[in-house]
Amino acid sequence: MKRTEINQRIREAENFFAGSNFALPPFASWTLDDWQVGDRDCEEIFTCGLGWDVTDFGRGNFLQEGLLLFTIRNGCLNHRRYPKPYAEKIMIVRENQVTLMHCHVHKTEDIINRGGGNLIFELYNREGDKSLAQSMVTLQRDGIRITIPAGGQIVLKPGESITLFPHVFHQFWAQKGCGDVMVGEVSAVNDDHHDNIYHQPQLRFPEIEEDEPPYRLLVSDYRPYFS
Repeated sequence: MKRTEINQRIREAENFFAGSNFALPPFASWTLDDWQVGDRDCEEIFTCGLGWDVTDFGRGNFLQEGLLLFTIRNGCLNHRRYPKPYAEKIMIVRENQVTLMHCHVHKTEDIINRGGGNLIFELYNREGDKSLAQSMVTLQRDGIRITIPAGGQIVLKPGESITLFPHVFHQFWAQKGCGDVMVGEVSAVNDDHHDNIYHQPQLRFPEIEEDEPPYRLLVSDYRPYFS
């Protein structure tokens, strides 16, 4: 992705969150100069991957296959200083913008439609390494156990949520004609480097073409800037 597009998408997201009366933590608006203030201890932010995250999954078309999210809180497995067993994210899913099929080995997560349009999920159980099983999928929908066929779809309206257990493949998008969706995630510790399994080849963190300076740093920027 070009940095110009990443910067644009973050500016759009800031307006979207503000218009939805959803306030992000103060470091969400830090500039590069703010990050470089020497008397701040930001190790938890860096270690646990808190902050902005914009990806096109290496596919080159963010509005078709992509996701913007902000990790608000997270722990780090087997880390003495950051033992939180939970994580929280806020995301913006555009109409017909697909977050591609994936599952997790360890993470259980609640995905919540926090407002806007309708959020559609397509679900499969995992079979073998990366295959989609044809077995029935069992999950919780707002505390109610449901079972759907392999490849079945669930529509979440504002306020509704589902619980996804490990090894359940899922992809999701905002329903066309109903508006973009603000999506919350409450989960076990999030580890995007080791806990994600993708059905098809994709990049969790895209390569960035630096055609202008960052407007906001991404989670994937921390190591290059502060290592």
